[in-house]
Amino acid sequence: MPFDLTREYIDNLKELIDQYDEKTVSNLISPLHPADIAEIFNEITIEEAKFLYMILEGETRADVIIELEEDTRERFLKALSGEEIAKQFIEEMDSDDAADVIGELSEDLQEEILQHIEDTDQAGDIVDLLSYDEDTAGGLMAKELIRVNENWNVLTCLREMRKQAEDVDEVYYVYVVDDDNVLKGILSLKKLLLARRDSKISSIYKSDIISVRTDTHKEDVANIMDKYDLVALPVVDSIDRLLGRITIDDVVDVIREEAEKDYQMISGIAEDVEPSDNVILLTRARLPWLFIGLLGGILAALVLGGYEEELKIYPEMAFFIPLIAAMGGNVGVQSSAIIVQGLASDTLGIESTGRKLFKEVSVALINGVILSSLALVYNLLTLESLALTISVSLALFAVILFASIFGTSIPLLLEKLKIDPALATGPFITTMNDIISLFIYLLIGRMLYGII
Repeated sequence: MPFDLTREYIDNLKELIDQYDEKTVSNLISPLHPADIAEIFNEITIEEAKFLYMILEGETRADVIIELEEDTRERFLKALSGEEIAKQFIEEMDSDDAADVIGELSEDLQEEILQHIEDTDQAGDIVDLLSYDEDTAGGLMAKELIRVNENWNVLTCLREMRKQAEDVDEVYYVYVVDDDNVLKGILSLKKLLLARRDSKISSIYKSDIISVRTDTHKEDVANIMDKYDLVALPVVDSIDRLLGRITIDDVVDVIREEAEKDYQMISGIAEDVEPSDNVILLTRARLPWLFIGLLGGILAALVLGGYEEELKIYPEMAFFIPLIAAMGGNVGVQSSAIIVQGLASDTLGIESTGRKLFKEVSVALINGVILSSLALVYNLLTLESLALTISVSLALFAVILFASIFGTSIPLLLEKLKIDPALATGPFITTMNDIISLFIYLLIGRMLYGII
């Protein structure tokens, strides 16, 4: 049953910690999942957290540290020595998790921790992983996996697999390599169990395997695993030597992080922030796009100022300014959101930029005709001014068409320039479309009021 953390639970736990009641505290937290215990750590002080972690078993301690939010984990680990971190946590972790945790710490503390890891192979694996960019497959992969040589027979293979399985939590695939550690394929457990004991692995493994290089970007890794429904993905170097594997839990973290980042960009937040961050950081993350919005508002006011005389003579035009601006912003955000989503999930296919624009323009034309026609019918029934009626309908059609083209082309342009296309959504698109929509509306109004 899912654990529900309440204020009452936290207060009771704090009181027991103050009383140094280890037995009762242990009975409270021992049945909990590491993710639930990590949630508790986020609500208590560092000293209280240290009391809890002393009660936990070694493997559970390591799992809790992995589940902690980054800022909480950093504050907690800073209160411990490098030897304590190495002995209590790192030695119980998989290589990828250990590298993630150590990578968040200062270089001096990293060096101290690595020196206190007794298993030199584990320390070497962590050092290797720390050398990769965290946004690449190398930064995501773990060194723990099961590999067998294509020249072994089934009996030798089973014996070696038993040895290697001690260091692997989850066995998703058995990887087959040659004498130079070049990845050749994967081995089916079913075939392994049914094969004769003297059969060569080279005769029963599957050579059709998908892998990625160490420098493959993590978003590409996530897209590959999603496309081919993989639970684990091998990582190789430039000459196809097997280096590690990426598992589905790491990819889920990538997908969540990218979704959060894109959502924040769409919302006009310039940095990756959490609700628990301090006021200064939250302000710094929001201020840049709010400043751009301020400039956009000033530009919109200047546009209105340029048509001040027309608005004095035909003040009824002002009633439809909110409608025109809102429709421009909404259409632009819709178009950009579709394109950004397609770019993020790599589902736009092989269509050219021209075809993508043509498709969005077609949609805009249909929507523009329908909405401007509805506005025309409404205004013919309610307004006396024919010039205003036609101005609103023509402007609405033109604004919808322009906003769709603008909202489609900007993300595609940013993608070509290797800039995150999520920047094109939210405040940027809305502000630009507001300004240009006003200009289009007032320009059409000036022209028609002079004719009709």
